[in-house]
Amino acid sequence: MAEVITMPKLGFDMAEGTLVRWVVSEGEMVEKGAVLAEIETDKATVEVESNFGGVLLRQIVAAGYSAAVNAPIAVIGEAGEQVDLQALLGEDSAPAETVKPAKEVTPAAQDVTDIAPPAPVTVAEGESLPGGVRATPLARRMAAEQGIDLRKVTGSGPRGRVTKEDIEAYATQGAKDTTSLPQPTPALTVRSRKEQRVPLSRLRAIIGRRMVDAVRNAPHFYVTRDFDVAALMELRSQVNALLPDDQKTSVNDYILKAVALGLVEFPNLNASIDEAKAELIWHGQIHVGVAVAVENGLLTVVCRDTDVKTIRQISSEVRGLVERARQGKVRPDDIEGSTFSVSNLGMFDVEQFTAIINPPEAAILAVGAVRHTPVVVNGELQKGIRMKATLSVDHRVSDGAEAARFMQAVATTLEQPLQLLV
Repeated sequence: MAEVITMPKLGFDMAEGTLVRWVVSEGEMVEKGAVLAEIETDKATVEVESNFGGVLLRQIVAAGYSAAVNAPIAVIGEAGEQVDLQALLGEDSAPAETVKPAKEVTPAAQDVTDIAPPAPVTVAEGESLPGGVRATPLARRMAAEQGIDLRKVTGSGPRGRVTKEDIEAYATQGAKDTTSLPQPTPALTVRSRKEQRVPLSRLRAIIGRRMVDAVRNAPHFYVTRDFDVAALMELRSQVNALLPDDQKTSVNDYILKAVALGLVEFPNLNASIDEAKAELIWHGQIHVGVAVAVENGLLTVVCRDTDVKTIRQISSEVRGLVERARQGKVRPDDIEGSTFSVSNLGMFDVEQFTAIINPPEAAILAVGAVRHTPVVVNGELQKGIRMKATLSVDHRVSDGAEAARFMQAVATTLEQPLQLLV
């Protein structure tokens, strides 16, 4: 029996997605759980897995075109299965402007009413593409790292989208073309004082809207605490001495575990509020979101069931999540479903900051740098290793006393870090 694949909702505020690339062609077999296509959202390019196994009978949405959430994008069924696409989808299920013309590639495609071709995706009035160029997130990052002007690169992707391969080809050709040219004499350059207007990226725009909504709708309050992490740093040093370079743990791995254990004790902070029903939703699992800096914005990847995983499992999982996020190849589960978030700017030598809650969560922890500092212990001045963190909490869900106790619980775990290994 034929099954319809729909545009997945990859974020609670997602309205539509752009189909960047079909991984499986029409007429090919696809296994349940295999990557079917790449979808671009306001956040990232996401690999979407198939919910069904069988033959991809029809690609309803062509690469490079958009579709609304829950709109049909493909049909999967048995080899040779005859499918009446119009009857299967219904009259109002597939807006003509989101789909491509019918194409006979399998016996199942015969006797199917043609569907009108899609209208190209256009940029709304007042909006524009980043830099005026269509490019994948990975291509933009590679271009920025290599100092390549995207406007000079010819894109081979859908609607002229610049891909990783285009950047690599341009860089190689550029190196060949410049080897015989005389090198210019360095000259003093004067910075332009003209005002410049740079369009917001889609990611930066959606972050802005969400953060405004978060501040407006969630009454934030903040609790800051200083943590003694001398014992933690010593433990981490001993653990990393036993591990190969590509498996060494970060300070953040231990923080995620300590936070998750604290949330077991304080379920109010691992919750969401349902305003319509005036109910507090205590989440049954603890999925800690980790803020990751990506091109033109910020992305939160999700370490699932953080409370029951070992430090090494957390470290390995987060490392893979961060790598996929920065390559623009995240999967739906990578970025959805977090119940609490951690944002760490310690690697930038930031001592302390406050973070905005990531809706619909109830709290977020902002972590600063580990620093060597003088401390007073039993009336004596000593060398210490400290780290500051600030908890932002939705006051509709919790209060200052509970937030303070949560921070105490996290401090106890971090200051007696062997608890994180047992």
